[in-house]
Amino acid sequence: MTVHPVADPTVGNLATPINSSYFTKAFLNALPAYRPALSPNRRGLEVGMPHGFFLYGPFALPGPLRPTEYATTAGLLATIGLVTILTICLSIYGTAGTGPNVQPPDATIDNPPADLFTKAGWAEFASGFWLGGCGGAAFAWFLASTALVSPLVDLVGGGWSGG
Repeated sequence: MTVHPVADPTVGNLATPINSSYFTKAFLNALPAYRPALSPNRRGLEVGMPHGFFLYGPFALPGPLRPTEYATTAGLLATIGLVTILTICLSIYGTAGTGPNVQPPDATIDNPPADLFTKAGWAEFASGFWLGGCGGAAFAWFLASTALVSPLVDLVGGGWSGG
């Protein structure tokens, strides 16, 4: 039988060939949310950095200020604003009710971090997310203003006519 219950069959958590395969388990357990021996602040930094970096592009390149010299700065400020809003949402989730729910071990995640799923741990995660997101946005802003990437930014941002 390739599909069987992980623990209690009434819960509905099944071990399938997809979610209990070696590749899936290795991939998900290597993510910052589940990697062992990381503090909640470090987890937030590692999650926030790519969010800030990748959110910068949609604000700076196809944004309403794309034909002006303020496009990159407006993109940076808009990204920092969105990262701040997301951090507020993370903080609300961590403080509402009894706090974040601790995920039990299952077929995919063997040892979920217990220190992340507390109110204090989630607050550290949110502050790390904000710092990482702002740092990722600043790095993308710096990278977009370098001599190597600036012509590509001008091509994408200035070459698009939004109708």
